[in-house]
Amino acid sequence: MPSRSPWTCILWDVDGTIVDASDGILRRLTVALEHFGKRPPTRAELVHWIGPPMFESFQVNVGMTPEQAAEAVRFYRGLNKIDGYATGAKLFPGVGELIRDAAAAGIPQATASSKPEVQVVALMEHFDLTTSFTAIVGASPDEKTLSSKSDVIAEALRRLQAAGVDTSRPVLVGDRHHDVEGAAEHGVPVIFVRWGFSWPHESEGAQAVVEDMDQLRALLLFGEPAEALEGR
Repeated sequence: MPSRSPWTCILWDVDGTIVDASDGILRRLTVALEHFGKRPPTRAELVHWIGPPMFESFQVNVGMTPEQAAEAVRFYRGLNKIDGYATGAKLFPGVGELIRDAAAAGIPQATASSKPEVQVVALMEHFDLTTSFTAIVGASPDEKTLSSKSDVIAEALRRLQAAGVDTSRPVLVGDRHHDVEGAAEHGVPVIFVRWGFSWPHESEGAQAVVEDMDQLRALLLFGEPAEALEGR
């Protein structure tokens, strides 16, 4: 078991990085968009929906006004609550073990997700990962007050600091350009994972790109020094 890391803390995106919730998201989006007279996405088009806040996605992807998007978010989240926040969700292979091993190695961790925090908490409880995190952070229920990746990352760092964690060398693990851009606003390096829902170009600006869990493990738990990664 590794006993150290080049990082003082690890921030984790959730959708597409820890959890594959695509089956449930596609099912609920289909119901919601048909309800509002919009064409639902195909599975291939889910890449446009998974990652950004839903409030933003309803506007960008189907042309809703902010008022319509807010109504659509409420409807969609109602379906989610009825469905069960963890229904159909799966951990990406090996990620649960890596998170638990990082916690066992004494590395403080937090989620930094654009999903509503109540859903992130439910998912971490469902997969028995709650105790591995110092802070579980997600978007506010309205997905407007606290929703941008930059704001969520800032809140995750704030809660870690409040818990006495050294946040001088954080790293974010994510799978979308929103993760890269949001982290850059706080000077946080990003390890970009390829198993999520992204286009190839979205990793631009990340400090490292990994194809599998072994590569990620090497960078988080006993990989190259942080200085080398930051200099890439």
